[in-house]
Amino acid sequence: MPSIQAIRSYQKIVFFVLFNSIFWLPPTMAQSTSDEDAWTLRTIYSNTLTQGGSYEWLRSLTTQAPGRLAGSPASIAAVELTKQIMDTLGFDRVYLQACTVPHWVRGDKEIVRIVNSAFIGSQDLKALSLGNSTGSGPAGITAEVIEVFNLDTLEKLGNSFISGKIVFFNRPMEPTQLRTFAAYGGAVDQRGRGPALAAKYGAAGALVRSMTTSLDDHPHTGATLFQAGEKTIPALAISTLSADLLSRELKKGKVQVFVRNTCRMLKEKSSYNVIGEISGTQYPNEIIGIGGHLDSWDVGEGAHDDGAGCVQSIEVLYQLKKLNYKPKRTIRAIMFMNEENGLGGALAYADSSNARKEKHLFALESDAGGFTPRGLGFSADKDVFENYFKRVNGWAGLLEPFDIKINSGGGGADIGPLRNQKGLLGSLQPDSQRYFDYHHTEIDRFEAVNKRELLLGAAAMTSIVYLIDKYGLQ
Repeated sequence: MPSIQAIRSYQKIVFFVLFNSIFWLPPTMAQSTSDEDAWTLRTIYSNTLTQGGSYEWLRSLTTQAPGRLAGSPASIAAVELTKQIMDTLGFDRVYLQACTVPHWVRGDKEIVRIVNSAFIGSQDLKALSLGNSTGSGPAGITAEVIEVFNLDTLEKLGNSFISGKIVFFNRPMEPTQLRTFAAYGGAVDQRGRGPALAAKYGAAGALVRSMTTSLDDHPHTGATLFQAGEKTIPALAISTLSADLLSRELKKGKVQVFVRNTCRMLKEKSSYNVIGEISGTQYPNEIIGIGGHLDSWDVGEGAHDDGAGCVQSIEVLYQLKKLNYKPKRTIRAIMFMNEENGLGGALAYADSSNARKEKHLFALESDAGGFTPRGLGFSADKDVFENYFKRVNGWAGLLEPFDIKINSGGGGADIGPLRNQKGLLGSLQPDSQRYFDYHHTEIDRFEAVNKRELLLGAAAMTSIVYLIDKYGLQ
């Protein structure tokens, strides 16, 4: 019987021969398509993990242009910086696309304070004004607080009870939801429309529990929506620990709160999407678009939301260039402006694309943070989705070794306006458990992003772009 050492030596020789035969066989020697694609995907992952540029691009973006709220000087700095980055990478074309964006400014540091409580005296609460909110004026306002847990309660209480008071929306994100985006969707109506509905019934202001399952002292900002003609009031998010404190005090009796903020909406401004592309060799008028949103809220550095998605999108084109891959279709990386506060960039991009009669065969968005990728989600117009999904699901086996699942349900706010082009929409689906710890906060900083997780997401995006470009969706 041969020794263990001899057996191991034989196994190494067999592996070496098989490995090199796979790599060096000419096309005429019948290597299967799936083997070729598996090898290409492995190369994409290896190159991205060892030579990817997105982490350093993210460092530059977050440190040189933090707080990139649409209309701000930081957002214009981000436009110039990302254009410069793409200009160095050898893409066929890099250009700016004009759009119009709102210009909201936060103003002075917000003050939200429980005043003259019989139990705790005066106590400051951690707060951030919500985007599109108006200010209280320099003197601030002081009013009694009423707590509600859903929007329907406002109609039941009516003007007589709400008028002159501060409405406190305190429905938590549901912690038992395994998908945190579902928990977010179940609570965010309070922030989105709660203040405007409170104003309808005469409220003097609105406080909203921050959109996170974490109990901490980091308030989460975000947009609130006042439609044309609706009365505006000061609207602020308070941290979850502050929300719990305020709720406990309200159970003891009446509570008055002082609010001072000076935010305001200014005149709309001109801004830009930043676009880089590699031209298609066979079907140049068919577009594969990959994007993230370049703007962020004005607190923190916008690292996970959505600097990560922007640099991952650039990485897709960069890695295909490094492979010397010649795409059949035009592959385009789009840094959308103004996702957070109105979709100005997305709407301008879709309008321009429709006017040029383009066809986006596939559009992929990364806007869920730079965490470990778990899957790719897909959606489309119902007339075409079944066939498209069957096609991409056929590649599940190629993506399985990289722990990437193919899921129905995907897309994103910035690529949503392209839906009428009848192409496939997709989204990178990272592990979401930590995303809402950082979302719209001061702590969404470069240091919160793990390099390997970020690069793994970029590799997953590059892989699905390669497959769809090579084979199409028919």
